[in-house]
Amino acid sequence: MIAIDTNVLLRYLLQDDKQQASKANRLIESHESVFVSDVVLVETVWTLAGKRYKLEPEAVAQVIRSLFEEPTLFFQDPDTVWRALSDCQLNNATSVGSIGFSDSLALNVGKSTAAMLGESFAGFYTFDAAAQRMSGARAP
Repeated sequence: MIAIDTNVLLRYLLQDDKQQASKANRLIESHESVFVSDVVLVETVWTLAGKRYKLEPEAVAQVIRSLFEEPTLFFQDPDTVWRALSDCQLNNATSVGSIGFSDSLALNVGKSTAAMLGESFAGFYTFDAAAQRMSGARAP
């Protein structure tokens, strides 16, 4: 198993630097297990949705779905990432104001961790009004 940084994943996805993309492709395709941490995934989403690439939420969601289809890539907690993606898409489809994937992932990691510890989840606290629309999110 190897773990990759955000810049490696971005070069693999974007193919925007020929030399680095070639190295990223070779690296990812030559290993059976390539770990993508939650931090790397969130940084990747922020970069794709940010000022340079400006991907819309649905395009970002498609990128995350495509990562699930990559045979060598695996996430820190794939079930939690999938729930976060689903929750984010559901909330953004039915409400005004975009809920960020990072907020959705943070909330779902909190729920998952509480369950793992055998504790009840008492909420994800955020000042972000859009994120507060998610089930389990609250204002401080």
